[in-house]
Amino acid sequence: MKCPRCQTENPATSKYCPRCGAKLILVCPQCSSERPLEDRFCALCGHDLDEPEAVSRIDYSHPDSYTPKPLADKIVSSRSLIEGERKLVTVLFADVARYSFITEKLDAEEVHQIMNGCFKILMDEIHRYEGTIDKFIGDGIMALFGAPLAHEDHAQRACYAALSITKAINEYGEKIEEKTGVEFKMRVGLNSGHVMVGTIGNDLRMEYTDIGNTINIAYRTERTAKPGTILVSANSYRLTRDFFKFTPLGHVEIKGKQEPQEAYELLEASKVETRIEAAVVRGLARFVGRDNEITTLIEAFNTAAAGSGQIVGIVGEAGVGKSRTLLELRGRLPADEYTYIEGRCLHYGSSMPYLPFLDIIRSYFDIKEGDPEFHIKTNILKK
Repeated sequence: MKCPRCQTENPATSKYCPRCGAKLILVCPQCSSERPLEDRFCALCGHDLDEPEAVSRIDYSHPDSYTPKPLADKIVSSRSLIEGERKLVTVLFADVARYSFITEKLDAEEVHQIMNGCFKILMDEIHRYEGTIDKFIGDGIMALFGAPLAHEDHAQRACYAALSITKAINEYGEKIEEKTGVEFKMRVGLNSGHVMVGTIGNDLRMEYTDIGNTINIAYRTERTAKPGTILVSANSYRLTRDFFKFTPLGHVEIKGKQEPQEAYELLEASKVETRIEAAVVRGLARFVGRDNEITTLIEAFNTAAAGSGQIVGIVGEAGVGKSRTLLELRGRLPADEYTYIEGRCLHYGSSMPYLPFLDIIRSYFDIKEGDPEFHIKTNILKK
C-alpha cells in the first residue's frame, strides 16, 4: 500500500505509514467512500477494492499527495531556477455554487463523497494542463498556471482547464441531481497578473509574495460568476481573446474594488489554436524572402504528385517563420490537387498521449471535439 503523503510502499496490513505517520485509509475509487482496510469490495457500490488505485488516500492539506509524480518531479527539479523570480501567471478559482444549501439538504457523508468526486475532476483537469493547485478552500480550489512551472501560454492553459472543468462538472452534476434531487454546479473565475515566487518545499508547499491583488481579482471575479459559468478578467481576456470565444459583460461591480471592472464570460475555444492562426485573424504582414525554401517545397510536392513519396523537414529557431512558410506554400498549391491533414504538438498537450496523431485522424474524418457518436460514425463511413 503506497502512502499518499510520502509515497512509501507499506505492507497491506499497515494502518499508519512508518515513515511519515500518515493514516492509511482505503477509499473506493468508484464512489469515494471510506472503507475498512480489510474490505475486498465496496459495501456501497460493489467496486473491487483490490485494484491498485483503491489503496491511496488524498490528503488535501499536502500538495505532494495529490500532485502527479511527473509534474511534481518537474517542479522540484526546476525550483532553484524560479525561487525569487517575478512571474506572470493566471490564477484560477473555482467553488461550488449554493454549497450551504447542499449541506442542508444532504447528510455529511453524502456531501463528503460528492466533494471527493468533484475534487478529483478538478485535479485531473488542472494537472492535465500542467497547472498546480495551491490550496483547497472548503468547497473550492485555487490553482496557478505559469508558476512554479513557467508557461508562456499560461492564460490559454487556464482557459482550457476552466472549460474542461465546467464540462466535466456539468456531466457530474447531472448524475448528482438525478440521484439526490439537488443541483450541483460550479463557478470559475480567472485573472492574470504578476507574482513573486518564494520558496518551494520538498512537499511541494509553495510560498508567493506580492500576489495579493492578482489573487483578489481572481477570487472576486469567481464570486461574481453565475453558477455553471466562467468569468474572466480584462487581464486574462487580453492574453486569450484570439483563442477563445467570449461574451463581454461590460463593467461589473467586484467587491473590494472601488471602480467597476471589465469582465468577460468564457464560452468556448475558437478554431484558432496557434499563434500563426491568431496572426492570420489579425492580418499578416507581406511575405518577403524564403524564395529558395518555397521552391524546394514545391519541387517536393511535384515529385510526390508524380508518384514518388517525399518527407520534408523544416527546422529553425522559434520565430524564424516556419509556420508562415508552410502557410504560404499551401496558398500557392492548387487546392483541388492535394489533401491537407494536420496534427499538432501543442504546449499544453504533453500529458495527452498521441495528440498529434489524434489530430490527424480528426482532421481526416472532419471530427470536432465534442461531436456526438452518431456524427463521428457518419463521417467515418463517408470516407
